[in-house]
Amino acid sequence: MSSDGGPEYDIDFRQHPEEYDIGRGERGVFKVEPYKSELLPLWGYADRETAEEAAAAIHDRFRRYREDEDFVGMDMARKYLQMGYTRAMRYAKYPGGKKYDDDGGEREAEEWADPEKREAALVFKEHLETVREDETYQRLKDRHRERHGDG
Repeated sequence: MSSDGGPEYDIDFRQHPEEYDIGRGERGVFKVEPYKSELLPLWGYADRETAEEAAAAIHDRFRRYREDEDFVGMDMARKYLQMGYTRAMRYAKYPGGKKYDDDGGEREAEEWADPEKREAALVFKEHLETVREDETYQRLKDRHRERHGDG
């Protein structure tokens, strides 16, 4: 991906999907436009209710991207669902979401330091699994890799 050196890519990835690298994990969730602007306002994980609303809205957006065969949008929606799961689970396991202590060492995870965040994480996980298994998503992902590389 090319970058203007700033915090955002100077690319409209809807217009230039060939510039999109799938990458690993949640890479690009705060940079890849116009998807960041479409998905970030929907995202939240404060509690189960917030997670249910957010995951449903993001999943709905995923379906719209699928209708348009917009792989980049589908993958970004998948990343937001994944980020909802991982962020909520971090708070579920670590008080205050702090995985590392002040010296940089990893703190020991607690079994459900925040049970409400665990519930939120499980909501995202359910949607995430559905999206990952989606046949159209898999087909478009394979096509993107064939055309543009793995990233």
